[in-house]
Amino acid sequence: MVYISLDPKTTNTKRGAGELMLNIILALFIIFALFCIVARLLHRYFLYVPDRRRVDPREAGIAGVEEIVFKSTDGKKLVAWYRPAEKGKQTLLYFPGNSGSVADRAGKLKAITADGYGVFIVNYRGYGGSASRPREKRLVRDAVSAYDTLRGFGVRPRDIVLYGESLGTGVATQLCQQREAAALVLESPFTSVVDVGKLAWPLLPLKQIMVDQYRTIDRIDAVSLPLFIVHGGRDAVIPLDMARHVFHAAKEPKTLTVVPRAGHNDLFEHGAWSRVHEFLVRLDTDAVPTTERQRVPGAGRFMEVPAAAAAER
Repeated sequence: MVYISLDPKTTNTKRGAGELMLNIILALFIIFALFCIVARLLHRYFLYVPDRRRVDPREAGIAGVEEIVFKSTDGKKLVAWYRPAEKGKQTLLYFPGNSGSVADRAGKLKAITADGYGVFIVNYRGYGGSASRPREKRLVRDAVSAYDTLRGFGVRPRDIVLYGESLGTGVATQLCQQREAAALVLESPFTSVVDVGKLAWPLLPLKQIMVDQYRTIDRIDAVSLPLFIVHGGRDAVIPLDMARHVFHAAKEPKTLTVVPRAGHNDLFEHGAWSRVHEFLVRLDTDAVPTTERQRVPGAGRFMEVPAAAAAER
């Protein structure tokens, strides 16, 4: 004979514990869902780090550079700096990184213009005196307006080089799909902003949270221009592997230059501009081979590795 005990107290205790656990799980889910909603609404405040001050080029100590104010397609006024190129030189349509404003690139602009190249560098919305707030779609539209403004100055497409730095690589890559140019230069590119964010927050569903994703890895294979990528080997913000992924996904002709001792913000201090300059000179000869270039530590030269061999490393 089998006896089954149905103690009401025991049954009620188990039921109460189960309901408590279910309520805790439900509460955690609601909290997490609310966090994701708030994060989606506010993620741009963390993504963009603008310096809103409007700085005159003369205050930055750059000779021959003038401030240009142009309008985007929605009528917003945007501020750029412009210096025309010397005869026979290209003009870099420059899209800067996320932090600061164009004034923080004064050292780079001096190096570029010292070699006779022109530069048209754009303050994104909310940066350096430009109106409105930054958004990916808006920045890409503004890039098109900047390009058209430069064309209005008489600069031909074959004399325009699209130059993206960090965040700007995502803008420049998208502009390639809408306007003609001589080449695309990417300084410290990423695969996507989501991938960069996951380095710090690997457990968050950033792909669902972030609206502005700048998915360069999904667009680079549509670029048919000669491509030059330069990246710091010690970049702690955007890992070198991301630049390699972008490089391998791109069409030929393409070049990846690695500067081992450079980080994210000091590439020019470690000679990156001289490599870009060399690439621009080679554009005129139509001799832009597909290579991966690695700075030899302790040496004053670069060695070239064929792309097929680079893919095996």
